[in-house]
Amino acid sequence: MQALLALSRAIDKLNAFVGKYSIWLIFAATVISAINAIVRKVFNYSSNGFLEVQWYLFAWSFLVAAGYTLLHREHVRIDVLNSRLPKKVQLWIEILGLIFFLTPICILVLWLCIPMLGEKFATGEMSPNPGGLLRWPVWAALPVGFVLLLLQGWSELIKCIAFLRGQGPDPTVKLGEKSAEEELAELLRQQAAAAARNPAPHAH
Repeated sequence: MQALLALSRAIDKLNAFVGKYSIWLIFAATVISAINAIVRKVFNYSSNGFLEVQWYLFAWSFLVAAGYTLLHREHVRIDVLNSRLPKKVQLWIEILGLIFFLTPICILVLWLCIPMLGEKFATGEMSPNPGGLLRWPVWAALPVGFVLLLLQGWSELIKCIAFLRGQGPDPTVKLGEKSAEEELAELLRQQAAAAARNPAPHAH
């Protein structure tokens, strides 16, 4: 189990690194958009390449950050029922979802998109728009993004199993968020500190 937890931590670090720097893709898209607007207004010139590179950058930022989003448990979840269930049941729902939904979907997407990426790279397919760009660079975001998402799914699976075995923290708590036990301990510490500052008067 310790080897698997080490693998999980390595995957978490990888997606944390990717997520941290993927914001620069958004920044680059914003800068290009601004430059495109200025050039169009000042020189009355524009190109579909400017527009497409913005789409490419957005696609890359969206797809490669999917694993980072899962790491921070920020994907849309419908927890109206799930949050009321016992913790053990919640973990088993998470495990089954990761095994039977996330993993097969990621593998299916990779199975479908990798040959298409190879074909577009081999043929040098271009955008049909005048002044458009090569297509394979944006298609490359699909396998990269889904590999990172798949790896993060397996990392979450490892953490769920470790928690059920009593060998790891609660993986259902968002990073930086306190668990119910930690919140209770913090409340008790605050109450104790308040009682120390304002001791009750002795009865006479």
